[in-house]
Amino acid sequence: MRLYLCEKPSQAKDIAKVLGANRRGDGCWVGTDVTVTWCIGHLLETAPPDAYDERYKRWVLADLPIVPEKWKMLVKPKTASQFKAVKRLLGEARELVIATDADREGEMIARELLEHCRYRGPVQRLWLSALDDASIRKALAALKPGAETFSLYHSALGRSRADWLIGMNMSRLFTLLGRQSGYQGVLPVGRVQTPTLRLVVDRDRSIAAFVPAPFWAIDVQLDPRGLPFTAQWCPPDDVCDDQGRCLNQPLALSAAQAIQGAGSAQLVKLRTERMREAAPLPFDLGTLQEVCSKKLGLGAQETLDIAQALYEQYKVITYPRSDCGYLPNSQHGEATAIIAALGRADPALAELMKHIDPTRRSRAWNDAKVSAHHGIIPTAAGTDLGRLAGKQRAVYALIRARYLAQFLPNHELDRTQADFDCAGQRLRAVGKRIVEPGWRRALPEALTPAKCREAPAPQALPALQEGQHYEVGDVLLKDLWTQPPKPFTEGDLIKAMKNVAKLVDDPRLKQKLKDTTGIGTEATRAGIIQGLIDRGYLTKNGKALNATPAAFSLIDAVPRAIADPGTTAIWEQALDMVQSGEMSLEEFVAKQSAWMSRQVERCAGLSLTISGPASPPGRGAPWKKKRKPAARKSTTPHARKPKAAAT
Repeated sequence: MRLYLCEKPSQAKDIAKVLGANRRGDGCWVGTDVTVTWCIGHLLETAPPDAYDERYKRWVLADLPIVPEKWKMLVKPKTASQFKAVKRLLGEARELVIATDADREGEMIARELLEHCRYRGPVQRLWLSALDDASIRKALAALKPGAETFSLYHSALGRSRADWLIGMNMSRLFTLLGRQSGYQGVLPVGRVQTPTLRLVVDRDRSIAAFVPAPFWAIDVQLDPRGLPFTAQWCPPDDVCDDQGRCLNQPLALSAAQAIQGAGSAQLVKLRTERMREAAPLPFDLGTLQEVCSKKLGLGAQETLDIAQALYEQYKVITYPRSDCGYLPNSQHGEATAIIAALGRADPALAELMKHIDPTRRSRAWNDAKVSAHHGIIPTAAGTDLGRLAGKQRAVYALIRARYLAQFLPNHELDRTQADFDCAGQRLRAVGKRIVEPGWRRALPEALTPAKCREAPAPQALPALQEGQHYEVGDVLLKDLWTQPPKPFTEGDLIKAMKNVAKLVDDPRLKQKLKDTTGIGTEATRAGIIQGLIDRGYLTKNGKALNATPAAFSLIDAVPRAIADPGTTAIWEQALDMVQSGEMSLEEFVAKQSAWMSRQVERCAGLSLTISGPASPPGRGAPWKKKRKPAARKSTTPHARKPKAAAT
């Protein structure tokens, strides 16, 4: 009997249907000489410390560090019955096809079972990114040898054991140190959650420490023959900050008065440039979570749950836990069928379909940039959108729009820049005119990029001619204040976790974090954030995430290396070596154990003070914003009400 081992029951059902295994068995689907069974995520878990020695049931500083000599795996109690079914089937199988998710974690879910159950038969690998029938049949016809993906298992196992060493030892250490100072809660420390918490703590401290600074700007209305437009004053560089904002009030006041008294401005330089903007890539999960947070107000975990349902239950999108937005070249051949299915499923797309060219090949198709999973796109299993609930429909519309955008032209506009001289003061007017809407046609108004919806519509400049003078109308001197950084939202924090390389100075580690898409994985980031919320280290105030007092205390106490995202980059470099065979799993774990032992030794004598639960915003909480100074009115007669400006 050939046994297929899947990661989830729904995945097993879809594969079994294609294989003709339609009879339900005990924890499996049965066909002619073929059986399909499933895990429920990990059926095994790394044993806790007390499984190695009873004394570890009590948390004692003298017992740290805890480093297992021989690692143990235990059957998860909640899914023990399915483990029993899988173990029985492994004993009966003459060959096995691993059909878990096509990534490092999926490999581990299967391989740890084979090792625990001592399966020694032949192994093949099904590499699958979508669960529609066509994708399953295609993958079944291209099974990989099991040895080709085995190294992914040791890489995942190394990460799992390293996480265990940090989590079990450092969490016990800091919890015990906290208890010595009277704090009775548990202080969890982890390789991903602690650097993530530090991101929020650092942001909240930046907000708290922010001191607003005044700056000045001038808007000038120019009026050629009844077609007014606005130009901005360009102050000298030596009176500006690094963002070009004028910090010299007397100079701004003098310039406004000079411009007002000049009567006209001469156009000294006119330049028009055709701008072409390529379609954004299809979504990876992190980008989808970021956009859904901004556009739809969805949390990271909620977005993942919706995407998972669209994948498993409705089968209208490909595998959602992807860290890649690119698509394999071979997938382009399926575009015609997918686009046709989308058009049949939603007649509202009829007008858009007139502009779509299924043969167009955008930058998204690039084999060199496809990772274990490709971008999240619709499948050919188009569905009536009425089947989808409101939030599901909105998320699906986003994914569908990004895909259809790949078959539309570039978005093109003409950008005109006009530079003027007015009484010795430089003015600049910028105008934009859309030439070709292109891929933006695919985006419903509510889903267009935020910067396009929230910013004022770009002005269109009238016909202008160099050397001509244009009448000066209203002159507005604006008295403005710099603004503090904004608190993280869940979407912002997901983005920061992905782009954490920006915070690392070492160029090699920076590149590694870029290559591995930051800290955490697409599948785990939402859970990390939710865990920090559930444990009381983060609070949600509307969309904003804020660190609690306990979070500030913990980040100040833990070794900087553990809260530093650069540490993750170092680990990933080592895990790459495990995957490539340059380093053995045993050597990796030994290095991690030695490093952890040094951290415990350094921190064991700390005197730790941990603050209590977070206080409500506005009552001395560290995230309380400073009151913004009242805007000062200009003393010039032509000044109007000041407006706030973004940093």
